[in-house]
Amino acid sequence: VQLQASGGGLVQAGGSLRLSCAASRRTFSGYAMGWFRQAPGKEREFVAAISGTGANTHYTDSVKGRFTISRDNAKSTMYLQMDSLKPDDTAVYFCAASLNYLYTDPPKYLYWGQGTLVTVSS
Repeated sequence: VQLQASGGGLVQAGGSLRLSCAASRRTFSGYAMGWFRQAPGKEREFVAAISGTGANTHYTDSVKGRFTISRDNAKSTMYLQMDSLKPDDTAVYFCAASLNYLYTDPPKYLYWGQGTLVTVSS
């Protein structure tokens, strides 16, 4: 599975961005999908994940109520709607595919996109 993330950019604090992750395979719905982020000098951290059908989601505490993960299996695409952005959200955001939406550990994800940079100014 090849994944390509897009939608990053520069936004002021309190603003919104929507990230997209396009997948190459028709079996997209067979994979749980997740978003991770990595800030400069920090380890890659889990942000959110969604089950193959889209019925179940999982978020890290720091983004609950602000970020929404979703997917459109007909388009083989996953999204991350980010609202009320904070400077601490600044990072490179990666999308990834796994076999279980409850996974939060990067090594459990099988396929990765190249990342898209999100910068939130104060």
